[in-house]
Amino acid sequence: MRFKRFGASLLVAGVALLGAATPAMAHSELKSSDPAKGASLATPPTQIKLTFSGPVTLAADPIQITGPENAKWTVGRAEVAGAVITAPVQAVGPAGEYTLRYKVTFEDTHESSGTVKFNLSAPAAPPSSGSAAVSASSAAPETSATPVPQADETTPEGLVPGWVWIVLAVAVVVAGLVGALRIVRRKNDRS
Repeated sequence: MRFKRFGASLLVAGVALLGAATPAMAHSELKSSDPAKGASLATPPTQIKLTFSGPVTLAADPIQITGPENAKWTVGRAEVAGAVITAPVQAVGPAGEYTLRYKVTFEDTHESSGTVKFNLSAPAAPPSSGSAAVSASSAAPETSATPVPQADETTPEGLVPGWVWIVLAVAVVVAGLVGALRIVRRKNDRS
């Protein structure tokens, strides 16, 4: 009878451990972007939009867009509204593949960076002197009021999947149960 209670208690504790650990292991990530990953655009965007699965703050120099022939777009001041970042952009460069690089910090202080690749099917001409351009003052990235500690950057692709942590936790619980069973059997054998 004592053995059944002990086993049931250990099982309940293991399930509670798994239930409590799962939310802590979940990291926010990029949900969508505009331009979308892999998109082919006839005209360059005037603004980019990144939507994450949780609230973010900006890291230093949070957004960069580069392309073929060393093309580098001018990115204006990024704005954050909860889990959404928007920034005006001024596109220059030939047709081809462009890479948007981002750096953000999530609520849990986890820093993340990643890329979104998209294609331009026509060259992006530099703006004429009469058109509105992103000013130098607005090109400076927004920084948070509190300094963000620099940590090793990880991309969402570099994170360990959640199922690995769940399997590991189950293995620990099973090992605990096996150990408890052996101890109880040894006590019963001695009696």
